[in-house]
Amino acid sequence: MANKKKIPIRKCVMSGEMKPKKEMIRIVRSKEGVVSIDPTGKKSGRGAYLSKDKDVILLAKKKNILAAQLHTEIESSFYDELLRLVEREKLLSDEK
Repeated sequence: MANKKKIPIRKCVMSGEMKPKKEMIRIVRSKEGVVSIDPTGKKSGRGAYLSKDKDVILLAKKKNILAAQLHTEIESSFYDELLRLVEREKLLSDEK
């Protein structure tokens, strides 16, 4: 019997959907209060996951969901950075 590797599942803080970790973006707030995108998923700090979906990110920006989840201020430019990241990844996957 093949030993199947367990795929980590995470919940999107905006949509509530459960998806494989690879299909999500992790946003982390460090102890110092610095909010950043965590591409490795290994940074220490309080993390929140968002689906790699433009509409989800736009809705999260509108509702400022990350500020509530991470208990800190989030600049609107941070959401723009997330959108650019998702667009870039989408372009790369479409090329394959």
